[in-house]
Amino acid sequence: MFLKSKVLTAVLGTAISISLFTNHVLAADPIEICFENHQFKPLNLTVPTGQALIIKVINSSNETIEFESFSLNREKAISPGESILVRLPALSAGSYDFYDDFHQDVPQGSIVAK
Repeated sequence: MFLKSKVLTAVLGTAISISLFTNHVLAADPIEICFENHQFKPLNLTVPTGQALIIKVINSSNETIEFESFSLNREKAISPGESILVRLPALSAGSYDFYDDFHQDVPQGSIVAK
């Protein structure tokens, strides 16, 4: 009976820890990138390494865009007036590009993890 109680305590402790970690990650305020006037604003972001993050991409233009990043393995079309959330794991130090794949003349942006 004693061993069963210790195992149950360990399992519950792990479940609570996972729950707290998940809530902490989901409660973080997203970093916003807005697409307007044929460009992303801000064009360059600096984020800390080792922390998961959420980026909210808002399309304030009157045309569909595609937020794409080969280096982040993300690709999503966004209709006019809509927004998406891009959930990213903890990034290693480096630079990660993003761009609008539907409009090749839009300046490319970057997310720099330091």
